[in-house]
Amino acid sequence: MHHLIFVTLLWAFSFSLIGVYLAGSVDLWFAALSRIALATLVFLPFIRWQQTARPVMFRLMTIGAIQIGAMYGFYYHAFVFLTVPEVLLFTVMTPVYITLLNDLFAKRFNARYLLVALIATLGAFVIRLTTPNPDFWLGFMVVQGANLCFALGQVLYKRLAEQHALVHHQCFGFFFIGALAMSSLSFALFGDLNRLPSTQLQWGILIYLGLIASALGYFIWNKGVTLVSVGALAVMNNVLIPAGILVNILIWNRTADLVSLGLGSAIIFLALGVNQYFDARLR
Repeated sequence: MHHLIFVTLLWAFSFSLIGVYLAGSVDLWFAALSRIALATLVFLPFIRWQQTARPVMFRLMTIGAIQIGAMYGFYYHAFVFLTVPEVLLFTVMTPVYITLLNDLFAKRFNARYLLVALIATLGAFVIRLTTPNPDFWLGFMVVQGANLCFALGQVLYKRLAEQHALVHHQCFGFFFIGALAMSSLSFALFGDLNRLPSTQLQWGILIYLGLIASALGYFIWNKGVTLVSVGALAVMNNVLIPAGILVNILIWNRTADLVSLGLGSAIIFLALGVNQYFDARLR
């Protein structure tokens, strides 16, 4: 669990860095490509090409292409139809998808994980409650595509780690290679070369996002995915929402509904407590 908590705190800063300094001035397709490219460079020296079985190699590439590459494709297109708060609101369905996908692959239905995910989703919904615009349903479906990609990537990585004795740092480069291939294609199709970073601050933020938030963050997050139950994983996907808002308020003085933030956060941590209770009963 401490892996996921650490990355939650790490990523809580990333949202504000992107929203305050990059969004609206830097092409977000390039932002995604640059951070994935830097993360790939970090892990290339650690790759053990001969020691990694070909099926595992290609499965890792596929997971990276889905969890990050394809997810960004849906996520950035959502801003065509929705405001930023609406996009964030609709990401709260991710934990539900995690539990349902895990049950689908396991060919079973685990009601307790679905209950925990729904409680966590309710908490995040309370925090991000907003009034949708006329493109609500189309935008909602686009964001669900992003949610499904991120959820599917996490579930597939967890299952892969359960089936093979992964030495994470020696094979995680394949994850980013797959993501880089998908992100490169997206930038080639949709990127705008006229909106590349123009200041040292913007380049510095992109370097930080690539080396720390992406390389370190996704590595520790996906390793943490393999160490917790599906219910805990579902909850932690939404703990990031109150953490991100709190960082934004304290550092960048953004306005927020503190009552909704407090109530929603309490519901999310209630979900975490319920999951811990269920896990303790199974021991």
